[in-house]
Amino acid sequence: MLEHESVSNHTHSKTTGLPRKRFYRARAHSNPLSDSHFPVPISPTQFDYTAHFPQFSLLNKKIEFADIGCGFGGLLISLSTLFPETLMIGMELRDKVTEYVKERILALRASNPGSYENVSVVRTNSMKYIPNYFEKSQLTKMFFLFPDPHFKEKNHRRRVISPHLLDEYAYVLKVGGIIYTITDVEELGDWMKSCLEGHPLFEPISEDKLEADPVVGLLSTATEEGIKVARNEGQTFRAVYRRVPSS
Repeated sequence: MLEHESVSNHTHSKTTGLPRKRFYRARAHSNPLSDSHFPVPISPTQFDYTAHFPQFSLLNKKIEFADIGCGFGGLLISLSTLFPETLMIGMELRDKVTEYVKERILALRASNPGSYENVSVVRTNSMKYIPNYFEKSQLTKMFFLFPDPHFKEKNHRRRVISPHLLDEYAYVLKVGGIIYTITDVEELGDWMKSCLEGHPLFEPISEDKLEADPVVGLLSTATEEGIKVARNEGQTFRAVYRRVPSS
């Protein structure tokens, strides 16, 4: 939940007003199968839009973009100005990282009146609670950027892209909606592509259409992980698929 509160303290930059990451550092990944304690709406109708998007509360809009495992929120911030009338939310399991994104959004709203009102963040476990937040065919875009590779075979069930989770993603994505994935781990890239390729409700998007999509360029440049990979001249593996009608 986002609340407008003072951000003038030692955890924020005195010049920009933005939170400083060193006060919000956490482990790179969390175990999505462990039990964490945080409030979860009983159903999508119980999600408090007024608390997250107060400037849009009277417009009866619904969230359309979901960044799963949003990290420090770089993609969300970029998307917010690219699609200013679209509501979007980051879903993050780590509490300190979620707090950082919340403070970042509040600081940006304070320093840029009228902007960044369409973006928010929630601490939750998206592998368990996606149906609690989104109705059938509600979303138009879902993002899975540099997810935990869970290298050990016994931990593959923790991967955020899997055949059974794609069933849930297909449920909340409208026909024509898009799943964007990217990783710097080739084996994980092959895994995600294979899962999407094998699912009857998703089809790959052609390269010419991807080149025309303004979002695609952000996948490798808007996040802390993507910037780190580029700095180290690493390789990335992308898979972008469209939700298709059931036959």
